[in-house]
Amino acid sequence: MNRRQFIGQAAILGTGTLLAPNIVKAASYDLPVVRISRAERKFNSEAIEKAILNMKKRIKDPEVGWLFENCFPNTLDTTVDFRTVNGKPDTYIITGDIDAMWLRDSSAQVWPYLPFMKEDKNLQQLIAGVIRRQTQCILIDPYANAFYKDFNKTSEWKDDLTEMKPGIHERKWEIDSLCYPIRLAYGYWKETGDTSVFDADWKQAMRLVVKTFKEQQRLEGMGPYHFQRKTSWATDGVPMGGYGYPTKKTGLIHSMFRPSDDATVYPFLIPANLFAFYSLQQLTAILMEIQYNDPLNECHYLMDQVLAAILQNGIINHPSYGKVFAYEVDGFGNYSIMDDANIPSTLSLKYLAVDRGSHLDSNSAFFKTVYANSRKLVLSHRNPFFFKGKAAEGIGGPHVGMDYIWPMSIIMRGMTSTNDAEIKQCLHWLKSTHAHTGFMHESFHKDDPTKYTRKWFAWANTLFGELLLKIAKEKPHLI
Repeated sequence: MNRRQFIGQAAILGTGTLLAPNIVKAASYDLPVVRISRAERKFNSEAIEKAILNMKKRIKDPEVGWLFENCFPNTLDTTVDFRTVNGKPDTYIITGDIDAMWLRDSSAQVWPYLPFMKEDKNLQQLIAGVIRRQTQCILIDPYANAFYKDFNKTSEWKDDLTEMKPGIHERKWEIDSLCYPIRLAYGYWKETGDTSVFDADWKQAMRLVVKTFKEQQRLEGMGPYHFQRKTSWATDGVPMGGYGYPTKKTGLIHSMFRPSDDATVYPFLIPANLFAFYSLQQLTAILMEIQYNDPLNECHYLMDQVLAAILQNGIINHPSYGKVFAYEVDGFGNYSIMDDANIPSTLSLKYLAVDRGSHLDSNSAFFKTVYANSRKLVLSHRNPFFFKGKAAEGIGGPHVGMDYIWPMSIIMRGMTSTNDAEIKQCLHWLKSTHAHTGFMHESFHKDDPTKYTRKWFAWANTLFGELLLKIAKEKPHLI
């Protein structure tokens, strides 16, 4: 079953028992126990359990503490399949309610656990297994976004008009699908110092990543990727024979789909290109550490091209907000000003940015100014997918339609804010819109949070835990 088939099925999902097999009352808070029992969990980490107990002691609001206890370990509790293959760790991670592993989601789902690896070697092995599994996925097809555990399995989307192979669930080309594994590998290395995951297969996969990015600059010809699907959903198909609308070749990387798995309108998705720039910076740092020089010069050259192209084509002078990041452009001067809740988004750029000394890195005065202007714009009526209702306000996107806010966007608003009042407001919205389930959802209606999509969406759950940990570290007085 694909993501779209879950839209509007909240009532059905709400009766499921996977997340809450035994609803009983917790004696201390009079809140229902919705986390599955220890015996039923897919993976148990003592370091994560210790962090939960510590956070619950620090969080003053019992309901927020309860949400953290439910959400933060949700990926480990319900979505991981950890084993050893040929003496090496292998970890398959589903998104939740879909039995497939997205390169993006799986990276983001385990990202907040990285700081806890020092206390838990089994957790470190699990995350090393994610990196190894992602490596094998990229080697199968760097253009695919989602894969099966069984690399021989045939997809329900086998009739898509693209080069489908066994083991691939879906073949939607999204720049971020190749960025997230780099980000995870870099974060893992920085936390552990372990370079054993950067083996021959990983090196080959990274060569493919650089090759794919270069192919999708399309500086010569259209490149090898095209995609069409027989569907009534306009955002599931790519026009112009599956290659997208025309572009002027600028050095930017084409992305046929957004991180929402919706088709782009203008193929140069600026937040994704910025993510590629940051990821290539991280990749070069790893390559230098392991003294693997094969794609190093190509990485540097590609970074310079993408950076120059973003500065020239991806920043717009808005009459009300000044210099802002466009969401999508075509290189001919056409652009869209909006944002989508899925990450990379314009709102999330501060969260994703790295600091390695370039003009658009996190500590650059130029980046800070453009980002601040852009943030104000996308959290306003100027963004057609910013919704404000009785229950909350936040960003949605075409994936689930109008008037539906993604908790992910509220979480990211809190993650990128330095304003106490704004962060507290975000926590209030998240606390008041989980519809008594104890978990984050994909989206909810701006006026009625009981109308929601995807009861089991592990990325949003883990991200909520990351937000609480960040607040506890930087602004403990707010919890």
